[in-house]
Amino acid sequence: MNLVLGCILAYVASQLLIAFWFSRRNRSEEDYLLAGRSLGPWMTMFAVFATWFGAETCIGAAGEAYQRGLSGVISDPFGYTIGIVLTGALFAAALWKRKLVTLADLFRNRYGGGVERLTALIMIPASVMWAAAQIRAFGQVLSSVSELGLFFAITFAAAVVIAYTVVGGMWANAVTDLVQGIVMVAGLLLLGVVFAAGGGFDKIAALPPERFDFLHERSWLDALNTLAVPIFSTIAAQELAARVLASRSPGVARGATAVAGVVYLGIGLVPVMIGLGAAAYIGADRDHEQVLSLFAQQQLPLPLYILFLGALVSAILSTLSGALLVAGALAGHNLVKPLMPGMSDASRLRADRIAVLVFGVVAYAIALSSDSVYELVQQSSALGSSGILVMMLFALWGGRFGGSASAYGALIAGTGVWLYGEHVLELGAAYLVSLGAALAAYLLMALIRTSPSTRTASSTHS
Repeated sequence: MNLVLGCILAYVASQLLIAFWFSRRNRSEEDYLLAGRSLGPWMTMFAVFATWFGAETCIGAAGEAYQRGLSGVISDPFGYTIGIVLTGALFAAALWKRKLVTLADLFRNRYGGGVERLTALIMIPASVMWAAAQIRAFGQVLSSVSELGLFFAITFAAAVVIAYTVVGGMWANAVTDLVQGIVMVAGLLLLGVVFAAGGGFDKIAALPPERFDFLHERSWLDALNTLAVPIFSTIAAQELAARVLASRSPGVARGATAVAGVVYLGIGLVPVMIGLGAAAYIGADRDHEQVLSLFAQQQLPLPLYILFLGALVSAILSTLSGALLVAGALAGHNLVKPLMPGMSDASRLRADRIAVLVFGVVAYAIALSSDSVYELVQQSSALGSSGILVMMLFALWGGRFGGSASAYGALIAGTGVWLYGEHVLELGAAYLVSLGAALAAYLLMALIRTSPSTRTASSTHS
């Protein structure tokens, strides 16, 4: 075992120890899923930042910038930054005040138990796919610094993070997010300084103009669709809602989330910058998923390279554990608990942990069968989020306009139109079309329910 791999494993082991230590605080489901709703501003800010700043922001965005220039990074970091800031400014306090455990609880309270369960069934695959992207990325990192094959590296990565999340829950997740966030910021800023000191900006300045064109080989409609996915899927994501709901006050939820978005953009520009200039250092025909690691390996002395890898592993661990915890929360809290209302706190906690374990294994299988971190994240973001966003807007600010039929319509139309448009018709604006379909379905069902003829028929029937 080489020194670099040994240091990575030691760092991972320290995170496992933190998870086991803080698992003692998990006395109830609310402790496990929301850290007792007690996170202060620093913990909340780093929890949001570290959870969102995952493999796609480091490995994926650097690789896309390397391959396609700025047109490849519309969604990350720019789209996700907008989504996080908007969530903090407009949604965080409103969600916190409702004392929810998951977003699906909001829909149960507003539209009924059936909508709650359908929402959970749609959201779980998205979280599992996001977790799969992080598992694959972790495997890529381990295989790039050792003689481990990709299969063994991915298997080890999955085993570590499944254990880490099953044991620790949100308490451990929040504490390790703080540690991992600090390591991430330090490691990537260091890499950015080395890039600048080595003439990186001169290399970027010498690039052809099309590398800086956000619309290069893209239509306006395609660019808008690409930007819409991260913005709206972030607002409608249970991963972000969980951090908001774990805050200790609505003010903390609002301010810390918005600040996390600003930090996300600042740090997220470092991989983009390196990706743009990397061809001058590593060549123009390297594996795009290895760009950031190869650049760091060539440009950093060993101690600083190990720090960089710690930052990369931190980004992956925090996002992966958050995604698995969300999948377990939705399954245990919103699917199992309603079927077994007499469950004790201990039984609920056990159900949540079993769900995390099951979905971790599923994410591992997806990671083995996929060949792109960035594509996995894009697909997971778009799946079902258009209908969920429409329901959120009306549940929070729509009064009593629309009921369960409207919610079912939005969910089914949004998800179905996106799946058909993306995978069958291969539309360039499938997500925008799904948003329009979800909104139209919600409004149509609401208007049908409130039309005079419907009310008359109901009265006559009564």
